[in-house]
Amino acid sequence: MIAIFQKMGTRFLLITLLLSGSLTSCYSQEKNIRSEKLEFTTETIETGISVPWGMVFLPGGDILVTDKTGKIRVIRDNKLVETPIEGVPLVYNRSQGGLFDLELHPDYKNNEWIYISYAAPDDPAKPTGAITYIMRAKLSGSKLTDQQIIFKGSPFSKGGVHFGGRMEFGTDGYLYFSIGERGEKEKAQSLELYNGKIYRVKDDGSIPADNPFIDTPGAIKAIYSYGHRNPQGLALSPFTGQLWETEHGPMGGDELNIIRKGKNYGWPKITYGIDYDGKLISKDSVMEGMEQPVTFWRPSIGTSNLVFINSDKYPSWKGNILVCSMAKQYLERVELEGDKVVHQEKLFQGIGRVRTVAVSPEGFIYLTVEGAGKIIKIVPVIK
Repeated sequence: MIAIFQKMGTRFLLITLLLSGSLTSCYSQEKNIRSEKLEFTTETIETGISVPWGMVFLPGGDILVTDKTGKIRVIRDNKLVETPIEGVPLVYNRSQGGLFDLELHPDYKNNEWIYISYAAPDDPAKPTGAITYIMRAKLSGSKLTDQQIIFKGSPFSKGGVHFGGRMEFGTDGYLYFSIGERGEKEKAQSLELYNGKIYRVKDDGSIPADNPFIDTPGAIKAIYSYGHRNPQGLALSPFTGQLWETEHGPMGGDELNIIRKGKNYGWPKITYGIDYDGKLISKDSVMEGMEQPVTFWRPSIGTSNLVFINSDKYPSWKGNILVCSMAKQYLERVELEGDKVVHQEKLFQGIGRVRTVAVSPEGFIYLTVEGAGKIIKIVPVIK
């Protein structure tokens, strides 16, 4: 074991290189940071995972993290377990495709179901396209077992963009998840096509009898809302039970939405953005019968997921939302009054592409940063 201590002003960085055994890591604690309403420090785990996409906390203290390239990794005692989880399905790791989110069943302690979203190839030997899959499995030691595919967002598409892939269990016990419009924007408006939707299914993939389009001829029965571009954030408000969503716009027009049953969120009929070549996608940003975002970002910030803060460890942030920014590389704190945004603060500006933010069972905020593969824990300073 080699330990290197480097003094940098008032900050000491501890880098520990474990040259043997099953665990590898670089773990450090940073100096205090003062934001508008909170003073905190950070603890950083250097995982080396280039794109840490999803993250969940197991009851025993382990953290599971997806690597977009197709691996599930384990963080144990602030260290990366060297051996990945076995039995992960083959993924379509191209462009925006890959291994996505993780979600535990609400009754995980009793049934041990872990839900996994990913892009699957049409032909494993020579893939030309992919679709978003939702599966569930159990973890036996370091291997996935009892694997069940509960949803396929067919048909296969040759495009490599806008897979969605975020998941969240609702207060009703049903699983909500997103599939983007796969770069085929007009399909987001059709109830007969899988593109650009939020879905709701029972924990085994069957369809709830009160889904909004259950009696609509030709409609996909699992659809909960439609007219979405690429939703990569879903979070349940612990205060109202509402499902909130963050969604990528084109060039401008990233959105924060409240997802309501059976509603049309407008893409591409309405948008606050323009196309990447500067052309108009729609002259309208408001249209009767289509939902408006709670707020939107112009220029785009490249939203990923979001989380509500309901932890007593952050009393000055309680009730706020934290939103990941990949393109602008920061974490945004959003203050609400009811369903209205009243203030926003940028945190960790320039840190890198913030992909995931989550709250641990102990009430601590964690975020993942792409590139360096960091997992950062926000620790309030107690005075």
